[in-house]
Amino acid sequence: MTSVLAVRQKAWMVFFIGTGDGQLIKLVVDKNYHTVCPRVLYRANGDRQVFPRMHLDQVDRKHVYVPLLPNQMERVPVSKCSTYTNVQDCWSAQDPYCVWCSSKRSCTFEDDCPDSDWVSIPDDSQHKMVSYKVVKDSTDQITLHIQTHLTLGQQALSKFTCQFSPSSSSSEFCSRQSPPPQFPKCTCILTDSTLPVEGLDVTVKVRLGNTHINDSLKISNCADISGPPTSVLCRKCIQAGCGWSTNGCSWTQQGEQNDSACKMITSGTNFSKPEITSISPSVVSFYGRNNAVLSGLNLGNVTRVRFQLDMNCMLQESPVLSNTGESLKFDIPSSNKGVVKVCVVLPDDSCHGNALITYQSSPSCTSIAPSSTWSSGKRKLTVTGSHLEFVEGIVHEHKQTDVRPPIQEVKPPRDSNLQTLTYETPAAPKGISTSTVSLKVANELLPCSTINYYPEPEFISFTSTQTGNDVRITIQKKADKLEITTAELSVWGVQDEKEYPCIMEDKEKSNETDFFICEIQQTPSAFKLQMLTIKYGDKTVTLTQNSNLLLLMLLVLLLIPFVIVLVVIVYRRKQEKLTRQMNKRMEDLELDIRNDIRQGFVDLQTEKADLLENVGAIPFLDYKHFASRIFFPESSSLMTMCIKDIGQDVVKVQLDECCQCLSRLIQDQLFLTSMVHALEEQKSFTIKDKCALASLLTVALHNKLMYLTEVMEALLKALMQQSSNAQPKLLLRRTESTVEKLLTNWMSICLYGFLRESVGQHLFLMVSAVTQQTAKGPVDCVTEKALYTLSEDWLLWQAQDFTSLKLKVLFAVGSDGEVSEPLEVNALSCDTVEQVKEKILSTFKAKFGFPYNTPLREVCIEYETNGSFVSLEEVDKSSEVIGEVTMLNTLKHYKVPDGATIKVLSRKTHPPLSPQGSVKDDENFSGKYFHLIDPDVVEDQRKNPERKKLKLKEVHLTKLLSTKVAVHSFVENLFRSIWGMPNGRAPHAVKYFFDFLDSQADNMKITDPDVLHIWKTNSLPLRFWVNIMKNPQFVFDMEKTANLDGCLSVIAQAFMDSFSLSEIQLGKHAPTNKLLYAKDIPKFKQEVKAYYKQVSEQSQVTDSEFKDFLQESSKKHENEFNEAAALRELYKFIQQYFTEIREKLDQNGAPTELMEQLHHVKDLFDGLKSCSWELLSFRSFD
Repeated sequence: MTSVLAVRQKAWMVFFIGTGDGQLIKLVVDKNYHTVCPRVLYRANGDRQVFPRMHLDQVDRKHVYVPLLPNQMERVPVSKCSTYTNVQDCWSAQDPYCVWCSSKRSCTFEDDCPDSDWVSIPDDSQHKMVSYKVVKDSTDQITLHIQTHLTLGQQALSKFTCQFSPSSSSSEFCSRQSPPPQFPKCTCILTDSTLPVEGLDVTVKVRLGNTHINDSLKISNCADISGPPTSVLCRKCIQAGCGWSTNGCSWTQQGEQNDSACKMITSGTNFSKPEITSISPSVVSFYGRNNAVLSGLNLGNVTRVRFQLDMNCMLQESPVLSNTGESLKFDIPSSNKGVVKVCVVLPDDSCHGNALITYQSSPSCTSIAPSSTWSSGKRKLTVTGSHLEFVEGIVHEHKQTDVRPPIQEVKPPRDSNLQTLTYETPAAPKGISTSTVSLKVANELLPCSTINYYPEPEFISFTSTQTGNDVRITIQKKADKLEITTAELSVWGVQDEKEYPCIMEDKEKSNETDFFICEIQQTPSAFKLQMLTIKYGDKTVTLTQNSNLLLLMLLVLLLIPFVIVLVVIVYRRKQEKLTRQMNKRMEDLELDIRNDIRQGFVDLQTEKADLLENVGAIPFLDYKHFASRIFFPESSSLMTMCIKDIGQDVVKVQLDECCQCLSRLIQDQLFLTSMVHALEEQKSFTIKDKCALASLLTVALHNKLMYLTEVMEALLKALMQQSSNAQPKLLLRRTESTVEKLLTNWMSICLYGFLRESVGQHLFLMVSAVTQQTAKGPVDCVTEKALYTLSEDWLLWQAQDFTSLKLKVLFAVGSDGEVSEPLEVNALSCDTVEQVKEKILSTFKAKFGFPYNTPLREVCIEYETNGSFVSLEEVDKSSEVIGEVTMLNTLKHYKVPDGATIKVLSRKTHPPLSPQGSVKDDENFSGKYFHLIDPDVVEDQRKNPERKKLKLKEVHLTKLLSTKVAVHSFVENLFRSIWGMPNGRAPHAVKYFFDFLDSQADNMKITDPDVLHIWKTNSLPLRFWVNIMKNPQFVFDMEKTANLDGCLSVIAQAFMDSFSLSEIQLGKHAPTNKLLYAKDIPKFKQEVKAYYKQVSEQSQVTDSEFKDFLQESSKKHENEFNEAAALRELYKFIQQYFTEIREKLDQNGAPTELMEQLHHVKDLFDGLKSCSWELLSFRSFD
């Protein structure tokens, strides 16, 4: 034991004990100082010592921080309540942290139970949840007393009842004179004063709130339990609720009712007392050991081996596998680290002997050398690690494609030590390249490493050199990855069938050949080497001298001219064939280009804007989620933190005081503007920090929008003074300062109502129209490029021919095979299975107005053919594979015709045959896939000549124009709703801010009207509307695909060009996104100028009107943000740059009271932090 942490939990004391071998043990002690069996909460890999100081998590008090030497920290739960699945197991754990929660029907922590309907253990340790005794008084009246050993919540305590049900009697069992149940006891006065000889089975049903506990009792006439006083009879007496006295069984009040009295009684049978002399092995890992051997005397009657931990806890028994009378075999079960007592059990359940078994850490593997072997096996590998003496076997699991991995086990030698273990590899089945090595310990497989199997080493030839009586031999071997050493080879020279050993000396490498050098010493005179025998593993290779080398060289020289002539003939024939193929390809190319141009012309002239405008309910996001996505587009943590959800916990009082003081401080305009300027002057304060600061201020001051507006105006005036000296046209062009992000947030708040009421519907219809138009043509599932798009970058110009299909879709209803009425769905022959599912669910929602009840990822579809249904999957065994790339299955692949019947099922009721039904299921990107765009691999042209047809991107540019025609009316409606003026008035915020810009231009003596136009454009259309237009997911509950993002960028570019003052000259090399709306931009520009003029001529918004508007906006959404969280995040900036802020306040002449208020806020936050650390230290010593 190296450390102890004591925690009081209710009436119990809980000790968390750290040990020197890396275990965290929990020991529970009740109010009477009785201990419960210790439990291991954590066990480290290896023998890392627990540091002497442990801490309880002060946030939830449900975790212990366990430091392990030298530099490891673990956060371990104080209890494993969730592992207990019923009320009996939850109670039997005797864990004061756990309660059985009836409403959740699970074992959990008490504060995790939503109500007081829970059941827990009592204040003292007990062995049974329900105990009973039977009493017989002087009038022969029999009374059954039930005692529950529980602690209840208030709701469970109010519903405490007991019900007694005998199994063999239909008459009333308990007398009406029985007292009512009163927790924790129930009493039943039996109506019959006599009991049957065989006893009476009674079921007791105890109700504790919504928790029901059933217990079966067997009530017997105590006087009928008679016989010789043996331990068996004693236990039978105690279990019947009777008492045991010296002479035999009696009623409870006349004897003991504790089974400890039975331990002193003999069993009544005569067995020779067994003795244990040794156990091999006596030291094992905590996984146990199979086929251990116990030796001793008088072992013939032993039936089991019993293992006893400290404090008589956690009895484990193992059956005897074989028994010779002097020794027996058995399996040592797994346990925790430590020492356990072992005894042998006789048939009368008595246990004899007192041997010890020590449990230590499990083996671990760090490396295997060498890391490869030859396919025939028998190469010696050395495993390095720790505690390897506990390894019972080495297991090789071979990896093989499309076949269940074969497993081979090798027994290690007996002389393995603690750190190294050497064994011989098994032979690998044919086709195996890698094998995973695991260590077998008892019934566990511990992963070790992976080794490679390579082909057998290839020995080519050898040469010999005579030096005196010695012969020096050089063996040539083809280079490979086996890295064979000289120690692994045994070589003999052979002359006249007599072998002479060759002593290995060295190994050399040169290019693609390995050279092994050995020497045969003291050879006889006239020694002539005839052959060489080489042995590695269990393989033997024989090499002979090369005598026909000269003849072979002459033969090669004669064949060279014939080979040259043959090559020339083959080359000329190939050239002629390639010329014919090239001419044919050119003709096909011309025909394809003609067809593509004609089809593009037809699409352009026949395209109709027939997209549906009725899209059902528009899925607007509520205000707080809309605003948070605008405020924190790149920080999901701040977004989540600043939204106040329903039921959110109340912040602590100390934090409230700190936040209130900080809130009052930032409501001082001098402080707030000084703080912003001080932070922006720091080089380490990035643009990301400026945006976060602006958004946090917006959340913290959301209930005081008028004050926030004043601060924004002050900061804008300061920014204009900076910009006036340089280029005023660049003002508000980008978001590079805090006030620019603050302006974005302010516009979002003020224009939310206008967005919902006037623009939202047109924006959603435009997005829906683009989506529907895209779905009319092929969309590549992998790259997301589409044939019908507005962006040239996302144009699927490589698309092959396709046809439109009308599918009859049936939906499974219930589990009896019933189906719905058919639903007609439009699809394309080139659609993948996943795209077909999306179109089916989209059509379902469009027709019925609500989504299908099963998510897309849990839906599978089947195609009816010849009276049976075939499951459609994106990837299955029939998928076409080109090189390493797999083509996704389409309707054309499955040969689905027009008018085919498709059935929609749930994966839960009909699991797929393939483990991967979609490319999206491949989360690890382990495979390569393609859909409509061919992979860049070499393929067989004879099989698929049409796949490599040359496609020209410029031929398909007309698809951009046809898509623009289809959605143009929706785009125009959206633009005009933005610069439209409902009731002849612009929104209050627009008029107010434009007037503010006009006044600032007058103050700064700016007479250029273009500057004012640019300011207004940068502040409203480009800052707010373009952001909304390119990110509709900020407004609606929807997903934005990459292709949709490209289309929206083109539309947003046209919107921005409509506000531009410069005239752009476009030529044939201009980008298509500029050319697409080139004719519409002049008309849009005129409408924008008219809009600016109408706003300028509109009557001013009075201060009181605008103040009422802001107050109404604040009040409408006053409880939707977590201002306290925003203030805490703001203080982090103040804390980081405290000195700089204080210096800026001094420069601006801040009053003393303001400086004191700043220091007071700092003291409050510092005191809160110090208080938290003191509380943590205090509780650790509790």
